[in-house]
Amino acid sequence: MAARTFSSPSPHARILLVDDNTHGLCARKTVLEELGHRISTATSGADAIDQFCSHKFDLVVTDYKMPRMDGLELIKRLRKQAPGLPIVLISGYVDTLGLNEASTGADVVIQKSANEVSHLVRSVSRLLRRKKPAQAQSGPLKVKRTSL
Repeated sequence: MAARTFSSPSPHARILLVDDNTHGLCARKTVLEELGHRISTATSGADAIDQFCSHKFDLVVTDYKMPRMDGLELIKRLRKQAPGLPIVLISGYVDTLGLNEASTGADVVIQKSANEVSHLVRSVSRLLRRKKPAQAQSGPLKVKRTSL
C-alpha cells in the first residue's frame, strides 16, 4: 500500500483533469495552467486512478459521461482513497439528470455551458482555499489500488 499525503494548498496547485473528450480536456488544461496550476490529464477513469495512486494531487476535475467508468464511479473510488480530496464534476447532463453535490459526492457540480470556464476558475480557487479536513492535516492517508 502506498502512503497518500495532500500537497499544501497554494495558488499553484497540482490538479488532475479527467475527460474522454480531448478538446474539453485541452481547453480546461490551458485555462488552469494560465492560472499557474500544474495539470495532469487522464482520458479515462482507469487512467485517472493509476495517476492518482502514483502522484499527489490537490484537486480533481472530472467529466461525468465517459466510457467504462463514469465520473460518479471515479468519484466514489477517489473518495474511498482520499475522503478529503476536493473534486469538481463537470457535465452537460446536470439539469437533465438532476446532478448535484449530494447525489454525486463531488464538492462542486458544474453544468457545461458558455459560463463553464468562469464557474470552474471560481470553484477551483474556492476549493483550494478552503481549510483541509483534520484527517488530511494529521498525516498520510493509506491508498489501496483497486482492480478496475
